[in-house]
Amino acid sequence: MRDPAPGDVLDGYEITGLLARGGMATLFKAVDCASGRTVVLKIPHMQYEADVIFYERFRREEETAQRLDHPNVVGALASRGEKSRMYMVMEYVDGAPLSTLLDGGHPLPVEKALDLARQICAALVYLHARGIVHRDVKPGNVLLTRHGQARLIDFGIAHVAAARRLAIAGLSPSVGSPSHMAPEQIRGRAGDARTDVYALGTVLYQMLTGRLPFDEVDPSKLLRAKRHGAPIPPRTHAPGLDPALEAVVMRAIASDPAERHPAALDLLEDLRDPSRALVRAPVRSRKQRVPGHDRRRLAAWAAVVAALCVIGSFAWLSYRRGIEPPAAAATAQSDVVRDARDRRGPALK
Repeated sequence: MRDPAPGDVLDGYEITGLLARGGMATLFKAVDCASGRTVVLKIPHMQYEADVIFYERFRREEETAQRLDHPNVVGALASRGEKSRMYMVMEYVDGAPLSTLLDGGHPLPVEKALDLARQICAALVYLHARGIVHRDVKPGNVLLTRHGQARLIDFGIAHVAAARRLAIAGLSPSVGSPSHMAPEQIRGRAGDARTDVYALGTVLYQMLTGRLPFDEVDPSKLLRAKRHGAPIPPRTHAPGLDPALEAVVMRAIASDPAERHPAALDLLEDLRDPSRALVRAPVRSRKQRVPGHDRRRLAAWAAVVAALCVIGSFAWLSYRRGIEPPAAAATAQSDVVRDARDRRGPALK
């Protein structure tokens, strides 16, 4: 069996053109000979035909996509009868990937970028409500129609909460696209809704600046920077950007998932009204703590406690011996507390 090509007929679908070729499958434009409807056939490469785990994962992707019905999501269609080989029938969208608009490195107008981000985010809200985490949100997986509608595609590595995890031989446990994947994906974790929030935040960053949050080009250095570094603020590349919108983006692409928007719906609300980001109490990052701040505070309190113990012991012994505690003891106590306050500052006052 060979890989299909334009001109072939596969189970009643005539392949009319090549749309895209990926690492694991090829997308063909085709026509349903029975209905005349234009569709897309997603056909895995030959080397995966005999992989049982890949087959199960592909079948799961098809079942997941067939259950989806949202204006910003491209779903799968039911195929007819038995299949002669592994493939998936998908809805055809007359458009181009968002990546074609961004390949030149030029930012989009802010309102256009926000409109597209809201549409993609609405798709994520819909998916997350059904226990589906996409895990590969990137410009290449967003189709734009000629009417400006954004459609999210490709659920090949999506995580479904109700399904068991599968691993495909030869593939890294870190799944996703390095430029847009979240730090937790780099560590091999399945991720959750906040993983998609991070990826969409990166897409929005790219639409607003024409750049990515990290300058590293080498994949290994990029992944290391995502785990241990900090993204470049968008206004470094786009000085005229609204600070409130920058705050929304920076929260979405926070390295720590706990510091991001907890759900796609929260991000969507910020995208509808970015000014919310400036009135919200800032999330304090562990990296923002003053070095040595807690250690100095602890040392100051320890000094107070130790001094009070010494003074208390002296007073107790004096009482047992019938000796009046010298006035100097009370003075010493005051001096120790005052010294601790001076070292710590107002927190001990």
